[in-house]
Amino acid sequence: MKKKTKYLVTSALPYANGPIHLGHLAGAYLPADIYVRYCRLKKRDVVYICGTDEHGVPITITAEREGKSPQEVVDKYYAQIKRSFEKFGMSFDNFSRTSLPIHHQTAQEFFLNLYNKGYMTQKEVEQFYCETDRMFLADRYVEGECPYCHAPGARGDQCENCGKWLEPIQLIHPTCKICGNTPVVRKTTHYFFKLGMFQKRLEEWIGSKKDWRPNVVNFCHNWFKEGLEDRAVTRDLSWGVPVPLKEAQNKVLYVWFEAPIGYISSTKEWAEKIGQPDRWKDYWLDQENTKLVHFIGKDNIVFHAIIFPAMLMGHGQYVLPDNVPANEFLNIKGLKFSTSRGFALWVDEFLEKYPVDSLRYMLAINMPETRDADFSWEEFQAKHNNELADTLGNFVNRSLTFVKNYFDGRLPARGALDALDRELLEKLKQSREEVGQLIDRFQFKDATRRFMDMARFANKYFNDQTPWKTRKENPEKCATTINLCAQAARDLAVLMHPILPFTAGKIWRMLRLEVKPEDAHWDEIGEHPLPEGHPIGELEILFEKIPDKVIKKEIEKLEQIEKQAAENKAEKSVEEELITIEEFKKIQLKTAEVLEAERVKGTDKLLRLKIKVGEEERQLVAGVAQHYTPEEMVGKTIVIVANLKPAKIRGVESQGMLLAAHDDGNIVLLTTDRPTGSGKPIS
Repeated sequence: MKKKTKYLVTSALPYANGPIHLGHLAGAYLPADIYVRYCRLKKRDVVYICGTDEHGVPITITAEREGKSPQEVVDKYYAQIKRSFEKFGMSFDNFSRTSLPIHHQTAQEFFLNLYNKGYMTQKEVEQFYCETDRMFLADRYVEGECPYCHAPGARGDQCENCGKWLEPIQLIHPTCKICGNTPVVRKTTHYFFKLGMFQKRLEEWIGSKKDWRPNVVNFCHNWFKEGLEDRAVTRDLSWGVPVPLKEAQNKVLYVWFEAPIGYISSTKEWAEKIGQPDRWKDYWLDQENTKLVHFIGKDNIVFHAIIFPAMLMGHGQYVLPDNVPANEFLNIKGLKFSTSRGFALWVDEFLEKYPVDSLRYMLAINMPETRDADFSWEEFQAKHNNELADTLGNFVNRSLTFVKNYFDGRLPARGALDALDRELLEKLKQSREEVGQLIDRFQFKDATRRFMDMARFANKYFNDQTPWKTRKENPEKCATTINLCAQAARDLAVLMHPILPFTAGKIWRMLRLEVKPEDAHWDEIGEHPLPEGHPIGELEILFEKIPDKVIKKEIEKLEQIEKQAAENKAEKSVEEELITIEEFKKIQLKTAEVLEAERVKGTDKLLRLKIKVGEEERQLVAGVAQHYTPEEMVGKTIVIVANLKPAKIRGVESQGMLLAAHDDGNIVLLTTDRPTGSGKPIS
């Protein structure tokens, strides 16, 4: 007999270096919670795992900024994040921490497994070193110009503008984030995971995933097109999981490598907490019967759809992801949430003023599943007042109030059913099937809309059956109507539970049901399980309306934050742009003739140029390949920064930088307006 399918669900581990905002919830947490709560109602074997990511440079940078130790920082934010999730109703089976010994041990064992199988290689690499701070600079300690899109402020691990994953050494005009000085290049040794060895297997595996979201599949195909390369798995840091090799003293596992292993260590911790320390193996080691689902934001696709699966393949024992439903971003007024600029809506502050389920509903029905979505206070108010209060709340309140006022607080008997009665029961069963199918397909926005459609129909049913009239004209029909309305309220509580668990709990209490709504069975929806004479408890208003004046204050507050963020950015930009004449004189601008040009192998934006500067020949790497062909470049007289320190871009040394204008996404080379020789100074 086939074993019962087990569901192992994870949400991306949030960094323990700041509070949770609404963008986090919409990306990786609310969709997972809806899915898990639904699975429990279906009586599936499901375990929901998460925890805080407590290593890496973001933690140490926050520690330096706050004048604390890394441990103090993660202790503070672990407690804060955990509390925020609890307020929001996240139903984790375990919420762990990657600073725990069980995680360190698990991550080290995983590394050694791959190392002993030959999937790790040691390489001497060039890395930025800050002579002022006397330390090697890990990825996020370096910022500079992106070598691909040339956006300023790119981090040493990734460019937020174009999404490319970077190595710090690739950055143009790099600066140390601690002191602001230009770092030097020194050699150090690191261990690399042979990711390229798994490309063919990964391509075949992802090619078999016909039900994955297009944004995830397309992202992976783009990576495969460029070719997977070895990736460093160690860093020169003091905070993190120590590399378990004698020859790797003072090195830690790179956070991108060890953080996903936190899903495994958190499951181990859960098993220990329930007194069954080997239970975690039933999920992670049962490759045939476990469905592993990773809920993430789109900025984590590479780690969960390519790198972690490759690590799991290399290890050999663990189950591979069944799906990786990655959401796009939730924005505010078209602008990205920014913790650093303070441009965000924080969960704790939000829930001090507004109902939890109002927020859950707004995020669920506006979920950024296939494209970025936008949060607005006006829409939040409209959804709360018009749909939660006027539709859902109104139906439940008047249905149960009718029982209280006209049937002594007990469910009346149901008589013969008319066409509209039967339609209501059929609609409830259809909603059960349709909402369930949508959740199983990770279409949470549509599932939420379908649930509200059912509430609208129930409201219409109450109106069309006019129980306030039939109470006197046809008491049996009135009793049937109210019986079915109460049954529908009970069914709506089950239907809404994955999305609105707190409201479902209120309805459950008003119906005086002994078990909790999460203990109900999804398949009972539409089967009218409430018996005749069932007592109704104390009633309460599900949703009080939010006045215009309250929302007006929120809009004004957000506008002030937006204005201040823009002013700060403008001031910073002006400060960065203004230089003295002495500083300008340090820059040597010269003309140069392009002798040869060719594409840099493995890239679609870079050209390698051989140029002549006076009597000297040099090599430049320029990101102009999408705007100029190699043939167009040969023979041009361009303008270069001649005294720029050489830098390696995609492994090719660039001895200077050409100048170009950026015009709405187009690049236009700066040249002379009449013929001139090469090597001529520009002043």
